[in-house]
Amino acid sequence: RELQEELGVTLPKDAFELIFVFLEECITNNGKFINNEYSDVYLVTTLDPIPREAFTLQGTEVSDVKYISFGEYRSCLAEADPTYVPYDVNKQYGLLFDIITKRYKENTEARSLVLQKQLRRYAPVSLTAELTGLTHADKEALVLLIKAAMIMDDIFYLQVWYSNPVLREWLKEHADVSQLDNLKWMYYLINKCPWSCLDENEAFLTTADSAVKLLPEATKPITGWKGVQYRAAFPMLKPSAANFYPPDMDKMEFELWTKSLNLNQQQDAMSFFTVIKRHNQVNWDSSLYNHIFDGTHLSAGSTCDLYSIPYSQEYNSFLTSASDLLHKAGDLVGSPSLKRLLHCKADAFLSNDYYDSDIAWMELDSKLDVTFGPYETYEDSLFGYKASFEAFIGVRDEKATAQLKLFGDNLQVLEQNLPMDDAYKSKDIIAAPIRVVQLLFNAGDVKGPQTIAFNLPNDERIVKDRGTAMVILKNVSEAKFKEILQPIADACIAKEQHELVDFESFFTHTICHECCHGIGPHTIILPDGRKSTVRLELQDLHSALEEAKADIVGLWALRFLIRKHLLPSNLEKSMYVSFLAGCFRSVRFGLEEAHGKGQALIFNWLLEKEAFVFHPDETFSVNFDKVDEAVESLSRAILTIQAKGEKEGASLLLQKYCTITQPLKVALQKLESIHVPVDIAPTFPVAKRLLE
Repeated sequence: RELQEELGVTLPKDAFELIFVFLEECITNNGKFINNEYSDVYLVTTLDPIPREAFTLQGTEVSDVKYISFGEYRSCLAEADPTYVPYDVNKQYGLLFDIITKRYKENTEARSLVLQKQLRRYAPVSLTAELTGLTHADKEALVLLIKAAMIMDDIFYLQVWYSNPVLREWLKEHADVSQLDNLKWMYYLINKCPWSCLDENEAFLTTADSAVKLLPEATKPITGWKGVQYRAAFPMLKPSAANFYPPDMDKMEFELWTKSLNLNQQQDAMSFFTVIKRHNQVNWDSSLYNHIFDGTHLSAGSTCDLYSIPYSQEYNSFLTSASDLLHKAGDLVGSPSLKRLLHCKADAFLSNDYYDSDIAWMELDSKLDVTFGPYETYEDSLFGYKASFEAFIGVRDEKATAQLKLFGDNLQVLEQNLPMDDAYKSKDIIAAPIRVVQLLFNAGDVKGPQTIAFNLPNDERIVKDRGTAMVILKNVSEAKFKEILQPIADACIAKEQHELVDFESFFTHTICHECCHGIGPHTIILPDGRKSTVRLELQDLHSALEEAKADIVGLWALRFLIRKHLLPSNLEKSMYVSFLAGCFRSVRFGLEEAHGKGQALIFNWLLEKEAFVFHPDETFSVNFDKVDEAVESLSRAILTIQAKGEKEGASLLLQKYCTITQPLKVALQKLESIHVPVDIAPTFPVAKRLLE
C-alpha cells in the first residue's frame, strides 16, 4: 500500500520477500518522536532500476527519490548520518546488508560443490514393476492414470507456496544454461520447493535464483521502457502456513476467527479440503492470475476478513482435468472395484466430498493399485489441518499381500491389549486390509525422503466407521534397505549384533507401523465432556507424535504377536536391532520432518532408559534385558497424551526428547563422513516408457 501511495508503484504479492521482523527503537526530532514498533523488512528484487521518471511521488510525504548502493547506505547508517532515518546496523537491522552481501557475492564454484554434496545424499534408484498381469485395456488406463498423477504434482507445487509453480518452470527452462543451473534444477526436483527437506528446510535457493516476471502496468508508462521486471519472491524461511492460509495470518487470528463461526463453518475452516483466504486480498493474489494489487482497496486485516474456499473451487482447472482422465481410465479397466474407485475419485475432485471415494479405495481389490487425492497434512505445519495432493500407482504383489493378513486380522486384539487405560480403548476396531505393491509411479506430496508405506484415510469419520487400509511399497523398502540401512548397520551397530539387522525385520516393522496408525486414540472425549479428535487437539504436534506412536507401538505389537506365537520367535531380537539401525536412517531426515522427529524422540527415550547402549568404539547395541519395559513405558506415555488430547504434554515430551543428543550426533557425523545416502531418489522407467 505504501509503495503504491508514495511512489505510484503497484506490485503483486509475489514481488515482496519478507526477510525479517525487528524491534525498531529510536527517538528523533529532538525527542519529539519516540518510535517503538515491530517493523517488517521486505525486499523487492528487480532486474534493472525503475526509471526515476516512472515514479509518481506523493507530494505530502515524498520530496524526491534517488538510488544508492547498499554499501554506501550501510556506511551512512553506521555513521549516524542525520539525513537518514536511524537504524542500528550492529543489531538486527544489519541482517539486511548481510543477506544482500551473501546473496550476490557467493562463489559459483563453492555453491556448486554444496549442491553436489546435497544431491549425493540421495541414492538414484530405478523402480520397476511387472505388467504381465495387466490387460491391454488396463495398460491404456495406466497411461491416463500417470497423466492424472502428474496433475497432482501441479497442485502440490502450488500448495507449497504461491510462487513455487513459476519457480519450477523457470528452473526447468534454464537447467542447461550452466552446471550450477543444472544442479539447482536437479535438487529442486527432489525437494519440489526451494527449501531442503534434509536441512531443517533451509533454503538452497534465493529470490535471486527465481523467475523473472514482466509487469508493464506497475508504474506510469515511460517511452522506450517496457516496464518493471522483477524476481518472483519466496521467503528464506519455509512458511509454516504453506499456501493453505494467507501468508500474514498467524495462529491467534485464525483461532479468534473460528471462535466467531457456527459449528458448520468451523468444520469448513478446519477441514482437510479447504484453503483459507482474505476477502481484501482477492485481487492481490498473483499465484494463478496476473491481477495487480490496487492499494486503495486494501484495509487492515481483521478476524472477520478470513474465509474458507473448497479445494474443488481453488484448484478447479486442475481437478477438472484430473477428473476427466480418471473417468476415462475407469471406463477402460476391467476390475469392478478399480472402476468404482476411479469414478468415485473423479466425482470427489469436483464435489469436494471424499468419503465415498475413500471407502472405495479401502475396498480396492485389483492387480492395478491406485491411490489419488489429498491425504497427508505434513505440509501444513501451522495447524496440521490441510491435506496435500498425492498419487501412487503400482502393481499388486498378490503373494506378499496374502502373507500379511495376520496383521489386519489382529488389530482388535492389539487394541484391547494396548498399554493404556481401558477407558481409552476402542471396542470396534475393524480389520485393516493390507496391500503389498510394487510402485511404478508417484507424484504430488512425495518430496524429499520417500515413503515406504502409508495408512489411509486420515479422515477420523472413516477411521471410526470403517477403519483404515494399508499399502506397503515393497520395491521402495528393498531399495532403502540395500542402499541405506545395510551400510548404516555396518557403521553403527556393534559387531556382535550385525547379523540381527535383516530385511524381514525391517519390512515387518514397516507393516506393523502402518497397522498401528489404525489403533489407539483417534476420536476422543475431552475431560470437559466435549467430543474431539487427537488431530484437532494436538494441531501442529499431531504428525510427529502420531509417527512416534506408530513406531514405538509397532515394536510393542510385534513383541505381543511373538509372545502369542503368531510370529516366529527369532524375530524378537532382530526387530529391535533393525529398528535401532532404522533410527539413524530416519533422524537424518531432519527434526523438521515428522518421521525424523518421532524417531529422535524414541531413540533418546530408549537411550535414557538404557535399552539402547552407546559403546566407547562409537557403535550401538540393544540391551535385551531393558528394551521391552522401555518400549512399553513410552507407548503408554504417548497413547495417554493422545487419549487426553494434551497438547502441553505432547509439547513437553517432544521438547525434551526431540534433540540431536551427543550419541546421535556422533552416529550422524560418522554416516556423513563415509557418504552413506540419506534416502533414495527414484526414477520410473516403466512409466516413462508408457508415456512415449
